[in-house]
Amino acid sequence: MLPPDHTRVVARDNGERVSRRSIVVLPNGFTLFNLLCGMFAIVSASRGDFNIAAFAIVSGGVADALDGRVARATGTGSRFGSELDSLVDAISFGLAPALIMYFAVFNKGRWDWLFCFFFTACAVIRLARFNIEQAGREKRYHHGLPSPAAGLTLATYYWFSQTPLYNETMLGDLNWTVALTILMMLLAFLMISNVSYPAVPTIGFRKLSEILGTIVVVAAVLGVFFLRKEFYFPALVLYVLYGIAKTVIFGLLGRGPKDDAPVISDDEPLLDEADFDETPHRSSRRRRKRKHRPSTPLGNPLPPGEM
Repeated sequence: MLPPDHTRVVARDNGERVSRRSIVVLPNGFTLFNLLCGMFAIVSASRGDFNIAAFAIVSGGVADALDGRVARATGTGSRFGSELDSLVDAISFGLAPALIMYFAVFNKGRWDWLFCFFFTACAVIRLARFNIEQAGREKRYHHGLPSPAAGLTLATYYWFSQTPLYNETMLGDLNWTVALTILMMLLAFLMISNVSYPAVPTIGFRKLSEILGTIVVVAAVLGVFFLRKEFYFPALVLYVLYGIAKTVIFGLLGRGPKDDAPVISDDEPLLDEADFDETPHRSSRRRRKRKHRPSTPLGNPLPPGEM
């Protein structure tokens, strides 16, 4: 994504230059809608409306899943978009879910708010590390639990607690105050861990994997509006446990997960890095003089000592 005041133009075959401002603003619009959802979730939770707060976080998660993919599909990805996305995620999936937990569960103790602080701090650290390691790159795995998954897990607990699956079974007899404290701390530690989690599939129509990824994303978006609410929290908990189980199993086998590439590669630059002007001293540092070998006639190579 690009800053809103950054307008790029393209030339059509007939020479007409068309402004792409609307295309550039679109990914940023999804990101800012995510911020709106996070703020609305905090306000709703402070008023005791946890159902609306959970729906706001889930809606923000959908927008977060779309903004980067729209940016890549339209060729408008940039460092600005990556930084903006992380700042918004810190609110929507760090602070907002923590405050939902505070207003719903932890507001009776004197120091229970520290659990909310710790969760938010780990979410911020997770996003800062993501910006250094993986931001702006297409990825198959996340290193550490993604902050949206952690935030959605906490936010959708209220939905789960209002269903017959919770109230009419032995689950309702559990001490959920203690269970949620443990879950919140577990999610916080997983965000700053090296546990590997699969990323949201890439959308597109050029390859079979992209087509399947598009189907998964569309199904998830439709599921937000049509699936029964008791499935969200258990599904997210299973996603959290999947990463732990996979890491433990592969650790016991003494090898890393298949296709789990290193988190950063010097040969893989950030998207649209050329859109940012380099300062003169940086440009001059990148220019390196190449050593010229003395030319020799064909069939007359230099002796080994002279190479």
